[in-house]
Amino acid sequence: MTRCVCLVQEGQTPDERKTILGGLLNTYSERAFGEGADINWVTVPAGSGFTAAQPSTSSIVSFTAPQAVEQGVRTSLLTDLCDLWMDETGCSLDEIVAVINDPRD
Repeated sequence: MTRCVCLVQEGQTPDERKTILGGLLNTYSERAFGEGADINWVTVPAGSGFTAAQPSTSSIVSFTAPQAVEQGVRTSLLTDLCDLWMDETGCSLDEIVAVINDPRD
């Protein structure tokens, strides 16, 4: 399973939406990395996350790839990940941080 951490702001992603997003992220992981995703949801308590000195509305979606990913492929995968997240949450491109890390040795 590919490791995925989703950091979201309290109150922005209801549990039913996390279930839907989790399924979509699992499918994304299968296509991108050839295996499903083990998703860890982290909720930032209200008032504990700030962006540009204002309460944050940003999410972080971070995958650790099972093998090294070439930069051109990574760029395409990150674009797809941002599009998926924006389509499903209604957030803007400025409200998502997408990450694909290579595995650690």
